[in-house]
Amino acid sequence: LEAARHTNSAYDRAWQFIASEVRTKGFVKETAVQQLIMDHFAEHGLTTYHPPIVARAEHSGSPHYETGHGQDCRIRAGDLVMIDQWCKLDQPRSVYSDLTRMGYVGESVPEKYAKVFAVVAEARDAAVRYIETELSAGREVHGWQVDDAARNVIERAGYGAAFAHRTGHSIGAEVHGNGANMDNLETHDERRLVPRTCFSIEPGIYLPEFGIRSEINVYIDAAGRPHVTGGPTQREILPI
Repeated sequence: LEAARHTNSAYDRAWQFIASEVRTKGFVKETAVQQLIMDHFAEHGLTTYHPPIVARAEHSGSPHYETGHGQDCRIRAGDLVMIDQWCKLDQPRSVYSDLTRMGYVGESVPEKYAKVFAVVAEARDAAVRYIETELSAGREVHGWQVDDAARNVIERAGYGAAFAHRTGHSIGAEVHGNGANMDNLETHDERRLVPRTCFSIEPGIYLPEFGIRSEINVYIDAAGRPHVTGGPTQREILPI
């Protein structure tokens, strides 16, 4: 929860930095935003195994884009921006927070982006609702079932082929933990969601022109109740 608090606040700094740099200089490099987040982590006693992903425009259409390695890595007015960041306290047995949010450099988010984000957000929320409903009824929940709950939303919207990875992964002392993954694509994960475990919910739609992902984390407490962590769940793309 402490790592999630700082991961959440890093977004405020990143969006403000992008807005300020674009206003005064006309652009900001993806790598500069990445470094700002790494500095934020260091200031708050956090560590990570890999720097965050900062992806502008078409770079966001690559699920595992390597920041700064695209053809044009300058974020400008009118750009969609994806930031995926993960960190944990620099202490023994600490647990990662892993969040992805979307921003748009401008006053009004174009409909083409808002439309796809709405589908991704509904898929994310459908996965959480499924977990909440099943656990509250005392039924077992398996990783593949959560993946299906999210994937079905995206498939019904006509973007099934553009959701090319699992819905989520286990989170622990490593960002990809050894518990159940929300997966019925890469594997058919039959492991159960059990108390005192954490995992991500991060559906995405990846198109040639841009990609949209929304990532939250869910913790199952000792009583078997799910809790979404990481600050407010993103409901729309943020104009910055």
